[in-house]
Amino acid sequence: MACMQRTAEPVSSDARSGERILYFLKTKGPDTAAALAARLKITPMAVRQHLYRFQGDGLVDFVDERAKVGRPSRVWRLTALASQRFPESHAELTLEMIASIRSAFGEAGMERLLRERTRRQLKDYRARMASADNSMLERARALAEIRRAQGYMAECLPRPDGSVVLAENHCPICVAASSCQGLCREELSLFRELFGKKVTVTRAEHILSGARRCAYVIAPVR
Repeated sequence: MACMQRTAEPVSSDARSGERILYFLKTKGPDTAAALAARLKITPMAVRQHLYRFQGDGLVDFVDERAKVGRPSRVWRLTALASQRFPESHAELTLEMIASIRSAFGEAGMERLLRERTRRQLKDYRARMASADNSMLERARALAEIRRAQGYMAECLPRPDGSVVLAENHCPICVAASSCQGLCREELSLFRELFGKKVTVTRAEHILSGARRCAYVIAPVR
């Protein structure tokens, strides 16, 4: 007898709203229920219902920020536990591989591996950014697109002073980077190689240092 396939159950609009609240807190940072409601075009009460449920699950918490006038604003933010709701690329396998490489080849072998990975990334990124024009902004946008496709929730944010912020709101290799911080060092090296000597790339925020995101300031050499 043929095997009958079950159709996937549709995701309710209520569940979608809850996931979007978590997504906005992840990508835009802490915010109030009213501001989240404006983004989602639903009522603040509906947002608060989601937030209090997420708080019960340990996914969000809040601080009450005092204003100069009026009542304090309740600002909601994700907890460390909420990171598990976002994809982590083969974390357990990666940790095992890092431990095995260190055991077999030592730190020198690990460094060689990281440099080779960066060399391959550099070649791949350059090829994928080749269609962008030579302007710093367009190259930053092309880089953000690559990183977004790789799960970093990346954004390219131009600033009035002519610099650009490459913001990575999620790190899909965070567990591996915690064990092997050379990955973060090589990432910065990769970005600097991509933009060349006429541009500076500086890491301004770092998830492993407790920040909400990793952020890089890309600016022309003055």
